[in-house]
Amino acid sequence: MNPADPALPTPAHAPAHVIDPAGGCPHALNARLRAGGPVSEVVLPGGVPGAVVLGHEALREFLGHPDVAKDARHFPALHDGTIAPDWPLRVFANAQGMHTADAADHRRLRSLVGNAFTARQVERLRPRIEELAAGLLDDLAGAAAEAPDGVADLRTHFALPLPMSVICELLGVDPEHRGRLHHLSNTVIIATDTTPAEAMAAVRELVELMGTIAAARRARPGEDLTSALIAAREGDGDRLSEAELIGTMRLMLVAGHETTLNLISNAVRALCTHRDQLELVREGRATWSDVVDETLRFDGPVSWFPFRYPTRDLTIDGTLIPRGTPVLAGYTAAGRDEAFHGPDADRFDVTRPTAARNLSFGHGAHYCVGAPLARLEATIALERLFTRFPDLDLAVPESELPHQRSFIGNSVETLPVRLDRS
Repeated sequence: MNPADPALPTPAHAPAHVIDPAGGCPHALNARLRAGGPVSEVVLPGGVPGAVVLGHEALREFLGHPDVAKDARHFPALHDGTIAPDWPLRVFANAQGMHTADAADHRRLRSLVGNAFTARQVERLRPRIEELAAGLLDDLAGAAAEAPDGVADLRTHFALPLPMSVICELLGVDPEHRGRLHHLSNTVIIATDTTPAEAMAAVRELVELMGTIAAARRARPGEDLTSALIAAREGDGDRLSEAELIGTMRLMLVAGHETTLNLISNAVRALCTHRDQLELVREGRATWSDVVDETLRFDGPVSWFPFRYPTRDLTIDGTLIPRGTPVLAGYTAAGRDEAFHGPDADRFDVTRPTAARNLSFGHGAHYCVGAPLARLEATIALERLFTRFPDLDLAVPESELPHQRSFIGNSVETLPVRLDRS
């Protein structure tokens, strides 16, 4: 690190936490770090100093603060030679799109996609989502029937293809690209234990594939979001650059399925290991929307998400974060903050009054534009899944499920289930 660069003060008794690129279940680590305060110094992969905001109120303040930016021009170490060119996390800082834009640029880019994700527009997708869910439940049943032990991977056969199909249909992505898109997005965004060479190769291929998809929609425009984005760019060239087009498409595709995949998976795990909570829904004492809210709080799909940068030295809940620090948003940590959610924050409770106030979709100007779609998909998925297979349960103890190798994504790699108890 350049001695002139700002750094978080490191008390002798509290050395910076060095992030493990392989990640793992975040909750014990979150609790330990949160006990030291709402903001913690960390060392990012590659030896880059940073910070994570862990407390609910601190994170809410930070996400909505006017002196916090998303544009990486506010991250000096990224540009002055301090950080290696092949740093894997550059993919988050260097991407162009509404998720890395501020102020007027952000409003301009968000306006191009926002209308497609309003609650009213999303509700119009309900019949198609229900149709897709029904077909995928048939596939899940078929996979279980063909397996000698009657076990099927719910992520492979249901939790992944549902949101992937929905977002690809919205964007006009041909089916033959979908498997590769998931592999690449998982490598680039979720799997933080990849080598720099693997990450850079995946980024290049993902950008090329986005270009291929955009070219197909240019040649054959349709009633899809990609065609609309292209029309906006070509109709008024200063509204959307080529890099912004590709970046926006990539954001929509990645965020449009990876987070919902994890949300559905985490909700199923929670309900299978808390059958009393599932019974509350069946008795009408809670709703499937309550399940989604509590899952977002209790075991959100995204753990520590990069990056935001203070544009001046900033004090959040009594803790100084120097200007230019790359900061992670600690969503899973905030979800179990006892100071906000109470002393039983580690308990899954679908009747919890504060669950709907979780921060898993963000807060402020960058609140997730796709939140209504993710909520609808997860609600339909859970209702249809447990209605058709009321005895569905995990096929192995939850402790044996392999966790995602990521400090960004938060779920399991596979979710083997039995559909009945026979």
